[in-house]
Amino acid sequence: MNLSQLKQIFQGKGVVKLYYKRLAPNDNSKNQVYLGGSFDVLNILPFKEIITDTSGDWSKERFKARLEFYWLTDDENLEIAPAAQLILYPKYPEVRFSGFLKGCRNAPSQLMTSRIQDRILFLGVTADGKIIGYVIAPESNLSKELFIIDDNNDISDTIKALDFLPNNKQTLIAELTRIHELGWIESKRLDHDYNILPCKAPNCGGYTLEAELGITPNGYAEPDYLGWEIKQFSVSNFNRLNSSTITLMTPEPTGGVYSDKGLQEFVFRYGYKDLKGRENRYNFGGIHKVGQVHSRTGLKMILIGFDEQSGKIRNTNGRICLVDENENEAASWSFSSLLKHWNRKHNQACYVPSLSLKTPYLQYQYGDKIILGTGTDFQLLLKQFHLGNVYYDPGIKIENINTKPTSKRRSQFRIKSRNLSSLYKISEIINLA
Repeated sequence: MNLSQLKQIFQGKGVVKLYYKRLAPNDNSKNQVYLGGSFDVLNILPFKEIITDTSGDWSKERFKARLEFYWLTDDENLEIAPAAQLILYPKYPEVRFSGFLKGCRNAPSQLMTSRIQDRILFLGVTADGKIIGYVIAPESNLSKELFIIDDNNDISDTIKALDFLPNNKQTLIAELTRIHELGWIESKRLDHDYNILPCKAPNCGGYTLEAELGITPNGYAEPDYLGWEIKQFSVSNFNRLNSSTITLMTPEPTGGVYSDKGLQEFVFRYGYKDLKGRENRYNFGGIHKVGQVHSRTGLKMILIGFDEQSGKIRNTNGRICLVDENENEAASWSFSSLLKHWNRKHNQACYVPSLSLKTPYLQYQYGDKIILGTGTDFQLLLKQFHLGNVYYDPGIKIENINTKPTSKRRSQFRIKSRNLSSLYKISEIINLA
């Protein structure tokens, strides 16, 4: 088998992205397979969930991420490896691959239990989140072919890509250029069946852009368009990209009074009467930054389990918390819940500025410059929380308190556009013109 034939087999199994890694002697079932010295691998390998595995000893703290993993056999069948998982060690940090032989009926045990240098592990990713693995011996013709075409004969143990998809970045830029050239666009949104509907809500700038890109509403943590997360943000002038506030994500708390006692108890305990004097209404809002007590809510945001000096996670039970004056947790977001959302959804992000026009009807226009951020890491996000550049800015309310209370949830983490580049390893402004 040659490389072209292997690619065809993977494509026939639904693979859209193909990666490979040269295995070192320690890359085996006993020692686990080393995948990288950061959490970057989470950006390319889909996983089902992240759980914490804490021991109270920082050197042994770890996360586990379950995979839907299959081995490709020599007769081109797929054999599921039900125990396959990623192990994330925040101390170093590093990611390892384990459990890939356990419970699998026809796994490549001979190669994956050995200490042979320069075996090659292929990892194919399908559009629906499966991972398909295949491993070859160093003396095989396929291995020799790959060695010859490898860039500069680089035999490092990092994961490398053999892409199938066209240049999605250029496709994205072309689409946003088309949308910019449309000028003013009447406010709209798509429903789940791709029907175009009018939009009159405050966040219609995002809905209108998504409608132009053919993006329907979704509630899952995957990128919006061709592997890119699309974020629209309003500006007063297309030349002032650094002057706006951008909502990064809107996750609900996973702990504290908010989660344990419910939204109403949280708002009644820590919220305040409507500042505009509207009767029977309580609000909870305002910018909450790490280390600062908010004047209205009395809550302080803190980071638990993050070492700001080293920039590393010290506790896998770590979380972002709002605490009151008695150190009670009003609301918290576990690192494990945020990690999956951030790395999967923000590894490639596109930020598009917009102007709005309210008369004679609501319209939007999208700028000739966009911001692209690629390559992120959850610990970069935590560092920006620590510095106060990423903050909590909710818009939560309860109305009709004395009759039939109704509530609105809006937990959102935000950042000033001038600080976006700090979240990504590569940040660039693209001029569509």
